[in-house]
Amino acid sequence: MDDGLENDFLRFMEVERSASPRTLVNYRLALASCRGWFGDAFPGWRNTAADDFRRWLFDMMKQGLSKATIRLRFAAVRSFYKFLVHRRGHARSPVAEVQLPKPEKKLPVVLNLAQIDELLALPLQVPLHKQTAPWMPMRDAAILELFYSCGLRISELRGLDVKDIDFLGENVRVLGKGAKERIVPIGGPALSALQRYQREAAVTNGPLFLGKHRTRISQQAIDQLLKKYLKLSSIPFKISPHKLRHSFATHLLDAGADLRSVQSLLGHASLSTTQIYTHVTKERLRQAYDSAHPRAK
Repeated sequence: MDDGLENDFLRFMEVERSASPRTLVNYRLALASCRGWFGDAFPGWRNTAADDFRRWLFDMMKQGLSKATIRLRFAAVRSFYKFLVHRRGHARSPVAEVQLPKPEKKLPVVLNLAQIDELLALPLQVPLHKQTAPWMPMRDAAILELFYSCGLRISELRGLDVKDIDFLGENVRVLGKGAKERIVPIGGPALSALQRYQREAAVTNGPLFLGKHRTRISQQAIDQLLKKYLKLSSIPFKISPHKLRHSFATHLLDAGADLRSVQSLLGHASLSTTQIYTHVTKERLRQAYDSAHPRAK
């Protein structure tokens, strides 16, 4: 019965909330982790109490799990109980009164402009492997350019169709979290990279970015291509597609863009989510001051 409730919830998140595959996996694992912690004593989701979740929280803290991991697991359980309350007639959420540890304030890692330039140039500089289709490096270049030009999430970029790109208007229609649509401008280099890729790969309709079997590219393939070019670069730290999104936001603010505009471009529901980038910008300004001003220290 409880497995059925979990499956109903995950189906609801996928269909009605347009949750990304990664979010669905994280939520499924979090619910399984919680249920597994109870073991044979699990009373069922409808019969748990707030003290049960306080003990689960305390046990995770004793194990030394990060605050981010704990909060992610509780986010899944909270969403699950909201679903039970609003869709399955459950009286109340037992986790609503559980106080979580405050999140750790970690500033996003961003690339500087020279590192961005180096990374974006690599796909067309690497010798072509004999088993690689000639259009694939152009696809990789277009993917990296679009990530940085538009600040897209990996699920948003992967989900793009050819019809979502407006070359005349120089923008892209993006379907973000919660199925919210936004229009994001595309820069000149990214537009050129897209046109070159579409021409060479003969992509005229359907999914925009194709994998080797000419079906929609997988998230794993995007992660792998970024890792491939990172290894070939001089960038001294790991990066993910999301770090290109961080770099996009930070560079806009560095150049004087206002916070509301960046919020809109990123598709953030709350301004507070975008505000972390102002801390990154302040830190970069501080570093520049300390290194350049003759009386900084």
